Amino acid sequence: MAERRSPAAAYAARFEAASAGGGLRLAEIPFLTHVNVRVDPKSPAAERIGTAIGVRLPLEPGTAVSGGDLTVLWLGPDEWLVTGPDGAAPGLLERLTEAADGEHVSIVDVSAQRTTLVVAGDRARDVLAHGCALDLHPRVFGPGRCAQTMLARAGVVLVAGEDGFRLLVRSSFAAYVAEWLLDASVEYVAGG
Repeated sequence: MAERRSPAAAYAARFEAASAGGGLRLAEIPFLTHVNVRVDPKSPAAERIGTAIGVRLPLEPGTAVSGGDLTVLWLGPDEWLVTGPDGAAPGLLERLTEAADGEHVSIVDVSAQRTTLVVAGDRARDVLAHGCALDLHPRVFGPGRCAQTMLARAGVVLVAGEDGFRLLVRSSFAAYVAEWLLDASVEYVAGG
């Protein structure tokens, strides 16, 4: 059987080199679990889903809520993305399906669709500002915020955390976004 290879694996050494100065950290977190959930937020199923996974479905637009090893991202009025560690999909799908209890709910494992890139450190906002139209100031887009947006013409889900940003990037755009991040970070890299 072939070895599993992440969409941005070829960039690991270059990300490490760009991160050497300490003001910026670029990395990939490969193979995270991503499950798309669509449900009426006012339905009993929505409440049961939150209870089943131990994280309530956030109702405020553009928010992310974490609990345990899961994070739930608000993507739309009736759509969320549940993210978790590699290998969590089977158990998570089972819990979600059980909580739906036959109600009108869509639960889809989209883990292979995306990879997760990390942009962290003091210069993270500066790098992302080169290609993102969102106001990334911490008062506006601080920890616990998320948005579907464009970064250098590529669609991403941007998640702000205590330790920087996570970019959920479609696998087919991972190399493009990785190259763009490396290019945008040149002026912030030690010796650059």
